[in-house]
Amino acid sequence: MQKITKEVYLKWYEDMLFWRKFEDKLAAVYIQQKVRGFLHLYNGQEAILAGALHAMDLTKDKMITAYRNHVQPIGMGVDPKRVMAELYGKGTGTSQGLGGSMHIFSKEHRFYGGHGIVGGQIPLGAGIAFGDKYHGSDAVTLCCFGDGAARQGSLHETFNLAMLWKLPVVFVCENNGYAMGTSVERTANHTEIWKLGLGYEMPCGPVDGMNPVKVAEAFDEAIQRARRGDGPTFLELKTYRYRGHSMSDAQHYRTKEEVAEYQKIDPITQVKEVLMDEYKVSEAQIEEMDQRVKDLVAECEKFAEESPWPDKNVMYDVVYEQEDYPFIQHKL
Repeated sequence: MQKITKEVYLKWYEDMLFWRKFEDKLAAVYIQQKVRGFLHLYNGQEAILAGALHAMDLTKDKMITAYRNHVQPIGMGVDPKRVMAELYGKGTGTSQGLGGSMHIFSKEHRFYGGHGIVGGQIPLGAGIAFGDKYHGSDAVTLCCFGDGAARQGSLHETFNLAMLWKLPVVFVCENNGYAMGTSVERTANHTEIWKLGLGYEMPCGPVDGMNPVKVAEAFDEAIQRARRGDGPTFLELKTYRYRGHSMSDAQHYRTKEEVAEYQKIDPITQVKEVLMDEYKVSEAQIEEMDQRVKDLVAECEKFAEESPWPDKNVMYDVVYEQEDYPFIQHKL
């Protein structure tokens, strides 16, 4: 893993702040009904992505995750304007506006979704890793899911085969405390989710998911283990989401005081304090980064607003191939 320097902290700060403000903008335009359907925001969990990207080899490693998936592809290299356009349902989006919030995808940047089925991406992540091993690649797949998905039976089947075949995959539980509105304590007789790996003799452990340094260190060890051919790791990243499960979540299951306690260890604030206290970055430099983030978010919004809607034929062409089904007539 590359050394964590001042430049890394500067990148972390600007990236995480952009991801936060990108999500905030989506929340705002959702209320204006410019983005429809479900909307799951990543606010509070940014340190996990920042640390993971630092440990990954972005020329070959891959990522797959659940429906809280707007900022991960941006981190992997996808143009954020195209991500914003996808949420608007525009033809310039990553899936021509047909995927929407829960289904961002980019084969080019090795980001494989964005999955609306709870836990559905867990066996898929192992499958991607199996493909890399079969073809002799030393790429590693990060397979991310929430604490609710950890209760799916497919996780256990996947863990078993991943260990049996020593697949190059890192399983990542982003434990933000609540599966929709249900706490971990109400879904299992244990609260240490990482211990699920013990039953398969899989290397596993908890990680402070609010600190990008701790995250990067844990991911580096797991990724290097997988790249050596020593098989998977299961990490439980203990984090917190400041917003509801989705925009329709009234959040009656927690108090404002609980949210405020976690905001005291906000990952963006932690990085900003290191920059100012240890690296003597000035307030003016911080303000410059803040302005760049603000400008980029505005660019994304403008691009999405001005992009055209997809051609209506596109909606049919991805379901049926006209040459194979000549009896189907498009009625537009």
